[in-house]
Amino acid sequence: MIQVYIDPTYKTCKSILNRSSKKISQLTDLVFPIINDVKNYGDTAVRSYTRKYDNVNVKNLQVTEEDFQKANMKVSNSLKKSIEIAHKNIEFFHQKQVHEEKKIEVTTGVFCWRKSIPIEKVGLYIPGGSAPLLSTVLMLGVPGKIAGCKNIILCSPPNKNGDIHPSILYTARYIGITSVYKVGGVQAIAAMAYGTESIPSVYKIFGPGNSYVTIAKQIVSHNGIVSIDIPAGPSEIVIMADEKANPEYVASDLLSQSEHDPESYILLVTTNNKFWIEKVKEELKKQFSQITEKQDIIEKSIKNSKMIVCSSLKKCMDLINQIAPEHLIINCNDSSYWSKKVINAGSVFLGNYSPVSVGDYASGTNHVLPTYGYAKSYSGVSVDSFVKKITFQKISKEGLQNLSKCVNILSSEEGLIAHQKSINIRLQK
Repeated sequence: MIQVYIDPTYKTCKSILNRSSKKISQLTDLVFPIINDVKNYGDTAVRSYTRKYDNVNVKNLQVTEEDFQKANMKVSNSLKKSIEIAHKNIEFFHQKQVHEEKKIEVTTGVFCWRKSIPIEKVGLYIPGGSAPLLSTVLMLGVPGKIAGCKNIILCSPPNKNGDIHPSILYTARYIGITSVYKVGGVQAIAAMAYGTESIPSVYKIFGPGNSYVTIAKQIVSHNGIVSIDIPAGPSEIVIMADEKANPEYVASDLLSQSEHDPESYILLVTTNNKFWIEKVKEELKKQFSQITEKQDIIEKSIKNSKMIVCSSLKKCMDLINQIAPEHLIINCNDSSYWSKKVINAGSVFLGNYSPVSVGDYASGTNHVLPTYGYAKSYSGVSVDSFVKKITFQKISKEGLQNLSKCVNILSSEEGLIAHQKSINIRLQK
């Protein structure tokens, strides 16, 4: 069920680092025409591709007040309470990310400062295919609201009845997002990038998706139309374990992330012996047999999963920092010590009682995280993702005099004489 490697060679490790993904060129060839059609034909193209890929005719793309009310009636009180608890924790954690920046007197008479300005128009993409990701509505909507974004729209694919899952609609309405559209896939990304008769264009697009959605986001961002949050593909989990780790818990963590996508990246890195490894394998089989939902997805994902046995925890950590996983569980002695050695990861979970599932929903941290190794250069979504930083400066005449010689010499070296004059003309009066 799971492939085991004992002290793998450098070449083997390199192959393990590679995520399985569809060929980018093939994806691009499929995605480009959809984007161009939506750009050129607006709602007509959106409806056409919704018929083709979601097997439904959607007359009104925008969710109505009646749709929200129906969703509210379908959501159980227990789910509403859980959404309330998760919202409270996510909001509390993200609210602490807001800091007022101070004016700094860099040198006499020279004041500089930064100001965070909310991005005016943002679009949230919420997948609804294999699972209605209502938690992602919270993870994107809450920091967007805290940041103060004026216009937040949300797109999610409709089911065969032409409706968005009620839990997604209820959660959107709960946090104050009412501009919701029944559109998914590449056509949703294109609509938010270029705008249609029904769907307004935005300045930045957020949200996870399949390989096609990920490529679509990258294409529209490369074209300079919009910016995007992070390159986000199939879910990833890496577990670092020693003898302290409970095999039962380890197996459950591997299975929990494998149910997202058959292309999920599942890896266990350990220093443990063959006996412990066999226990994990036994638990995987046992727990898999007890799962009744998404067995096909889990089976494909686990089939591609790997276990690496290293001679030391240091070697484990060195390999993990090369992988730069989306989720990292450090389940070993002195997990706090090893957490300080983490350089590249999206989100880190420490100890036997910190499963990724809690972070996915309600601990407070954000679950929209970089995958494919992008954690080497990207952070997960935060309040900062929804703002832009503008710098300001105010300089007195004395401050200008103090810096004039320095700027004159530097600009002269670069041959930019007009730069000099813009300073000197002020000091001659």
